[in-house]
Amino acid sequence: MTLEIKFEWCGEISDAELVALTESFGGRSEVGWWDRIRPYSLGWVTARLADGASAGFVSVAWDGGNHAFLIDTKVRSDLQRQGIGANLVRIATDYALQAGCEWLHVDFDDHLRSFYFDACGFRATNAGLIALRG
Repeated sequence: MTLEIKFEWCGEISDAELVALTESFGGRSEVGWWDRIRPYSLGWVTARLADGASAGFVSVAWDGGNHAFLIDTKVRSDLQRQGIGANLVRIATDYALQAGCEWLHVDFDDHLRSFYFDACGFRATNAGLIALRG
């Protein structure tokens, strides 16, 4: 069975939908998160099923110049491994390029390495990270 998924740049999505989407795969959700961070986003991509239910999401933050940052890629747990995440990233990449960005950064946990490198075309680079909490 082929899923009918509608992808949309800056499509409507509520904070409650993002909480439910995050919790569907065991992620740590926070009520009010989307309303708080949306102003810092270059844009985002939504994925919805034919019935309008949220299937996936990714946000593109940016520095206002050449660098965009892919964050919060989410696909509902029962819909993972069907290409939805890769399409979200592809569309986000296209829009970051259209906005004039030269670089799209992403960081991720080790278990997502194959997704970002193999399915989405990112390459490994040197980077640094400081955990500011815990």
